[in-house]
Amino acid sequence: MASAVVMIVLYYAGKAVHTTTFRYSLPLEPILSWLHYNFGLKRLYALSGIPVFALTLWLFIRRELRYQRQQYLNEIIRHVKIIAEGRFDHKVPVRPLADLGELSANINDLVTKLKQAMEEERRAEQTKNELITNVSHDLRTPLTSITGYLGLIDQDRYRDEVELRHYVGMAYEESQRLSRMVQDLFEYTRLRNREMKLARSRINLVEMLRQMTAHFQIRLEEAGMEPRLYFGQPHLFILGDGEKLRRVFENLMSNAIQYGKEGKLLDVVGRMEGPDVVIEIVNYGEPIPRDELPRIFDRFYRIEKSRSLHSGGSGIGLAIVKQTVELHGGAIDVSSDDERTAFTVRLRGLPVGNEASPGDGSQPVAPGNGQPGKADGALRP
Repeated sequence: MASAVVMIVLYYAGKAVHTTTFRYSLPLEPILSWLHYNFGLKRLYALSGIPVFALTLWLFIRRELRYQRQQYLNEIIRHVKIIAEGRFDHKVPVRPLADLGELSANINDLVTKLKQAMEEERRAEQTKNELITNVSHDLRTPLTSITGYLGLIDQDRYRDEVELRHYVGMAYEESQRLSRMVQDLFEYTRLRNREMKLARSRINLVEMLRQMTAHFQIRLEEAGMEPRLYFGQPHLFILGDGEKLRRVFENLMSNAIQYGKEGKLLDVVGRMEGPDVVIEIVNYGEPIPRDELPRIFDRFYRIEKSRSLHSGGSGIGLAIVKQTVELHGGAIDVSSDDERTAFTVRLRGLPVGNEASPGDGSQPVAPGNGQPGKADGALRP
């Protein structure tokens, strides 16, 4: 419409100039006369309409863009006010308007990250509250026992020297358990905060696990269990912290002895899988419920909610195991069914020759897939 109006104005203005004597007073008269006689009046005005239309269209587009930009900016302000009221699920609509569209996308990203940060803060607060609650509960039980036994001794409420020694022994045992719990909490906190430093050295896990199995021999005999060792190679070398890895396998073996007594067997399996060393600690006792497996490595989580601390521990041992293995760049997993429960530790191995050293006494894995047999003795040590 604007182009049509301009063209009409130009048409009549040009016609007036051309048909009157006024045109002779203009310096452009020769040019206008030449254009009139060579192109014709209608063609001339038609050709001049093209740039007029283009100019008018450009002005219209600029005006429309300014209008849309202002409308979109008002819309962004309105949506930001909604978000500022605490409705972090609200999103600013993103439109392809150059920098304003990018601004809307950045606002949405900012809100998403802010929401995630707030959720993480809430989880951290909840975790802190749970930590305080669990620690208070776990520490209160041995403290109550210690206070009770010492109170009996202080009040001379014992019959003879034997009963006195019994009370002293029980108080000492509870104090040791309390000390271990505090040490576990301290170690877990350092692991979580990445404050624990590894003193890495070259470690032969075959030798370490043989020594640890010998160390557990008395406990195994008391539990009526038989240990079986299966290693695919005489040496399984890794680069790690020996003391911390020993703590890992001690914890796994202790759990296997404590909860696998019914199976009568404790299998320790080591093998190479590509560049990784894989260690399995297997027992054949009562299986872990399937719905409990995903939470088995959570701190303070106990499968048997009703059991006492004397049988269930502090619930932080497996959490320390997981953190320690991951600190070494490895991974740990657990599988359990009606036949076997296996904790699998995977660590990056070091290259070593396949030849066995004299007198090593390594026992090869039985033919098959390298897994220990079931409790029926399918695999012979």
